[in-house]
Amino acid sequence: MLQTLKEWDRELFIWLNSLGIERFDGFWIFVTQIESWIPLFLFFFIIIFLKYGFKKGFIVIFFTILTFGVTITFTNLVKDYIARLRPNNVDALAEVIRILQKPTNFSFFSGHASSSFAVTTFVALAIRNYTKWIYLAFIWPLIFILSRIYVGVHYPSDLFVGALVGVIIAVLIYWICKKVLEKMG
Repeated sequence: MLQTLKEWDRELFIWLNSLGIERFDGFWIFVTQIESWIPLFLFFFIIIFLKYGFKKGFIVIFFTILTFGVTITFTNLVKDYIARLRPNNVDALAEVIRILQKPTNFSFFSGHASSSFAVTTFVALAIRNYTKWIYLAFIWPLIFILSRIYVGVHYPSDLFVGALVGVIIAVLIYWICKKVLEKMG
């Protein structure tokens, strides 16, 4: 059963990766870089300060950063434990996939998926009562994680599990943040 799931994951990855069009490579390489999303992070911080004020805003931003830190730390521990090779490092795939990046660390599960879904989920939970438009922010992690297949460095299961882990961590840390904010009055 596990072998069948791995095969489906590999075949789905090959198919999705093959959909890439060379003239869009620059876009996907840009999108996959965390630095390209700094304006969105700044936007998140501005909205948090506008909705919570200065004192509570700092608490929410602290917990946002904590969410990111916990997620990345947990992700890296799991990656090192599982030690799954990235598709770009699998010799049998080298001739059948497009490879636009060549990281050498492990792939399961995706740090891009876990961290982007963690931050977006936390911020969405934190300001959902102020604006329903915040849910559009989930476009960011979706594009971000799709870029990881496009550049040839993650299987779909890496992304799915990473996103799920990110959401779970965000919900747990948001619950703690909410309790802290309630005590502040």
